[in-house]
Amino acid sequence: MHSAVFASPYSFTADFRVVKESALEVIKKAMLGGVSELFQVGGWPWFGADADAMDGCAPSRLGLGEVRFSGSGSGGPLLPDGADGVGLGQRNLPFYHLPVLLAETLEALQPAPGKLFFDGTLGGGGHTEALLQRGARVVAMDQDQQALAYAKERLKSYSDRFCALRGNFRYFPQIVEEAGLSGFDGMLVDIGVSSHQLDDATRGFSFNKEAPLDMRMNTDADQRASDLINTAAEQELARIFFEYGEEPNARRIARAIVKARASRLIQTTTQLADIVAAVSPKRGKRHPATLVFQALRIAINDELAALRDFLAAAPQWLKPGGRLVVITFHSLEDRIVKQGFAHLSMPELDRPEWPAPRPNPDCVLKVITRKPIEASQGEIEINPRARSARLRVAERLLS
Repeated sequence: MHSAVFASPYSFTADFRVVKESALEVIKKAMLGGVSELFQVGGWPWFGADADAMDGCAPSRLGLGEVRFSGSGSGGPLLPDGADGVGLGQRNLPFYHLPVLLAETLEALQPAPGKLFFDGTLGGGGHTEALLQRGARVVAMDQDQQALAYAKERLKSYSDRFCALRGNFRYFPQIVEEAGLSGFDGMLVDIGVSSHQLDDATRGFSFNKEAPLDMRMNTDADQRASDLINTAAEQELARIFFEYGEEPNARRIARAIVKARASRLIQTTTQLADIVAAVSPKRGKRHPATLVFQALRIAINDELAALRDFLAAAPQWLKPGGRLVVITFHSLEDRIVKQGFAHLSMPELDRPEWPAPRPNPDCVLKVITRKPIEASQGEIEINPRARSARLRVAERLLS
């Protein structure tokens, strides 16, 4: 793998611009369902930041939550606790998302001036911003147009070192190759739904508020959660709930949904939650519909397949010694990452029918974290949603 190339044939500005048509065709061929445009945020290409552009990039000393800024702009200097600015946990911004395991991510990736990173799940921009503050360059992706719009404003002072493209991270090879890149010093994906998506009732990810049953991370995608709930066969619903939510009452819940929709279509989050609650006992503090909503979200957005596709492709885009960081939020995701890293780091493969082990042609990684890193109690107190986060790290072999 050779160094990253920045000779892009496109003329980009700091505003949203539709990328060259050929890039769009790549996405369409990759079957990125429902995406009609590929957007870019930030300046391009990069030929290295000058001294003035690096002045506001002092490393953060905050290990938890969002970093704080002065009133001089979203990329201004960090402020100490108690100073004016955006505080930890505040939600007065149009798109907020507390980046989980931020200090641990930075320790794994070791960002520095001159290094190039890929963030496949830009979200609120917390992880990307921390990388940029340390002088690194970042190519980011997100399929959520709201996230990209917020990133444009929040990270505009880093436009000479930051570029964000719209799309699902599973298709990153086609997208970044079309943009003229060929290798990264580190790669990061933070799997799952953001705080903003959960708390925005119009997105339909949560049953805490009455809202249309949507759950699409890419709002241009055709299928909503309500479409699946109202058309899938009972057996298919039970499979989804059991396989993606590990819901023990999957069959009973699927049966209740099919019965309910026969008299009235299920269109809202609370409507579905009430149907599930009526036939599924409450387990501890967790709402009976929690696992069903998780399963639906995974199915609608094809999340597990997207993660597998990313893990299969990412190592080839890492420079020797580059690191891959994956943050997951439930056992299904973490299991895929654990097994994927294990296969990609195994020197030899063996099967009962073989006379002897054989070299593993896919062995390109070294696992750094034998056990996943979890959030500290201090971070959980600030951001309770970090409780289920798990971080795993692998490193590209030097040869």
